[in-house]
Amino acid sequence: METSARFLGLRLALCLFQLNSALALNGLCNDLKQRAASTQTSTCAEVSPVDPSVICKLQGTARLPVFSEDGDYIIGGVFSIHYSMQTEKYNYTTMPEPLRCTGRIEPRELQFSRAMIFAIEEINNSSKLLPGIRLGFQIHDGCSSVPMAVKVAFQLTNSLNPVFYTGYNCSQSGMVMAAVGDSASTSSISMSRIIGSFNIPQSLFHFACLSNKQQYPSFFRTIPSDQFQADALAKLVKQFGWTWIGAVRSDSDYGNNGMASFLDAANKEGICVEYSESFNRVHPRSRIQRVADVIRRSTAKVVVAFADLGEMRLLMEELSREPSPPRQWIGSEAWVTYPDMLKFTFCAGAIGFGIPQSVIPGLRDFLLDVSPTTVAASPVLTEFWEDAFNCSWKKVRILC
Repeated sequence: METSARFLGLRLALCLFQLNSALALNGLCNDLKQRAASTQTSTCAEVSPVDPSVICKLQGTARLPVFSEDGDYIIGGVFSIHYSMQTEKYNYTTMPEPLRCTGRIEPRELQFSRAMIFAIEEINNSSKLLPGIRLGFQIHDGCSSVPMAVKVAFQLTNSLNPVFYTGYNCSQSGMVMAAVGDSASTSSISMSRIIGSFNIPQSLFHFACLSNKQQYPSFFRTIPSDQFQADALAKLVKQFGWTWIGAVRSDSDYGNNGMASFLDAANKEGICVEYSESFNRVHPRSRIQRVADVIRRSTAKVVVAFADLGEMRLLMEELSREPSPPRQWIGSEAWVTYPDMLKFTFCAGAIGFGIPQSVIPGLRDFLLDVSPTTVAASPVLTEFWEDAFNCSWKKVRILC
């Protein structure tokens, strides 16, 4: 199966653990235990360490991972499987409801999460990679939401156990050894600020905005920075002689930083920009309508879009309600390589740069091997199954 090199990059990122010997890993584990003991001493200094009546508990409700498996060392994963998070107005007089994901499931993000499981199983089944050590995983749904990503980041540095101190016994540290994600740029930055403080490695497959090692010392990327993509897009536009263009972007760290790099490169190439608009999926529809109207009224026939897939889908749906004059679309890799965008006929002919494709033995079979038993055990897979096959798992089991 042809698939993006980001799957291969995910496996390579996880294989970095081979560089650490079991002795080094055990040393780190001991360090974490010492840190936990130090925290216990500082947090519960005023009580007797032998008082069995003292119980320290985590506040709030732990969020269960969508996929998990135990192991000697746990790898965390965060992917924006759902489109958005339910928003509520808080009255500050009652306990807020737990954060909850809403909207449709993004098949590509679900595929990414399954690819991470495949990569970990490949490592565990190998006699050459980490012999004698079994990796586990906790994969969470980030819901394309910063609050959810922050909650998950704190949870990955702790554990699912609500009681962490009873008398003089401390539970084992719940800190993961590394984290993959979030797949949303702004959420990734929020996560990096938290888990980076604990020197937990974070691996991703894009984002130029996390290249600053002073701010993000534990961040690692498996493909080149988006800075190279921005420079290449500017040269591409120049190559075709398009010197009068429009620009749209996601109002996120990915879109804002990527477009800033592109505009700087475009200026050096002598390219003039008629407009530069930003929008986000959480903005009211009126904001997206305004961006669509700007595109319709503009004189620029070429539009460069440095945006996430979710934002581009919303923009294209808005443009399809009242089609604009023909436009040549130049897209960033996040959306221009996604086949589903071809359902918008005015996207035909869009050009951009994609990640080199590769065939990973066994990945296709793994992704397609989703049995009804596996689906029934996973709420996320059940939701995806019902949407994909247009059936109700609870009411018509035999038809699913």
